[in-house]
Amino acid sequence: MDRRDDSCCSGGGGGGGAPLIRQLGRRLDPMVCRVLLDLFDSRNQRISMVAVGDVVMWRRGDVSACLLAATVSGWLLFGSGGYTFLSLASNVLLLLLTVLFLWAKAARLLNRPEPPIPEMHVSQQVVNEVAALLHSGMNTVFSAFHDIALGKDSVLFYQVFLSLWIISIIGSLTDFTTLCYTSIVAVLTIPALYQKYEECIDRYMRFAYLNLQMYEMVYERFSAKCFHRARDLVIEVLKEP
Repeated sequence: MDRRDDSCCSGGGGGGGAPLIRQLGRRLDPMVCRVLLDLFDSRNQRISMVAVGDVVMWRRGDVSACLLAATVSGWLLFGSGGYTFLSLASNVLLLLLTVLFLWAKAARLLNRPEPPIPEMHVSQQVVNEVAALLHSGMNTVFSAFHDIALGKDSVLFYQVFLSLWIISIIGSLTDFTTLCYTSIVAVLTIPALYQKYEECIDRYMRFAYLNLQMYEMVYERFSAKCFHRARDLVIEVLKEP
């Protein structure tokens, strides 16, 4: 029992501070170790949410501008230009590799420095973090599917049903690539514009809401008057011999 708890505490978590927690987990109580890992994971989630919020609200303007420019450029290339991602990636890699290969050959012949290409590799920590993220996401999806298939969660079923129905309607109106580009542009522009012009937008929204209420009252009165007239007409027709 102790071995299993120790292995559980020493194998969970990710990131820079998780190895320290795993080392402490061999000396601490297993329950304390789990609490530390949960706190560390929640802290990483909060940091990720803050980073995403900074990009969306243009607090990191360089990252937001680069992402928006890349999205618009991708839409112009793939959506309007007629390119495909596979052909563009192949052409770019072909040009890059050709230039670097000729540069390296010429540098050796002319006794010049070779291209400053760093050694590229993916660390095991990054692989473990990505695998843990995929594992958590897939387990969440499978758990939700299991609950819906067995009829355990009616609210979740209605939420998923409504979401898939809306996605089906949107998918019939546009293609997936255009939808992704439009969604990214909307996420990067609408929240920032609303934060900048919040007072003006709220004033117009309040004005539109009051007008909508007024038109709703007029419609209700008109529909009630029509209903009463139709009812009186039916009563008069039924009274006639």
